Amino acid sequence: MKSEHWQLEPEDHDYPAAITYLSLTGDPLLANAIAKLFQSAPTSIYEAKDLLRASQLSLLPRDNAHVLKDLNKVKAGRKLSPVLLVRGKFLKGRPLIVADGYHRVCASYWIDENAQIPCRLIDAPN
Repeated sequence: MKSEHWQLEPEDHDYPAAITYLSLTGDPLLANAIAKLFQSAPTSIYEAKDLLRASQLSLLPRDNAHVLKDLNKVKAGRKLSPVLLVRGKFLKGRPLIVADGYHRVCASYWIDENAQIPCRLIDAPN
């Protein structure tokens, strides 16, 4: 696995960040349940360009403050935390949800659109 600028384990602060985001888009109790699932989910690898396409999110500009912070982190030799994802439902028109790590995906894309990004991907509980 090519992960020269990625950690394989999320940082502790990634889970509360995911809960905050998911609580804005749905039930806060479900957001907490999803965050617990991230902790035991296996790490999978996806390309930056595919994550942006599946999530239907726009590529943030290189000079976005958060993207730039992550680019500088990589330039300094520090590794980025894996991205936390909730699987979309294409038959229902629901895109992939980037619960935490959107800026990291964009930064990685600016480094290499084919960058291999470690992710924790879970299915939302029903």
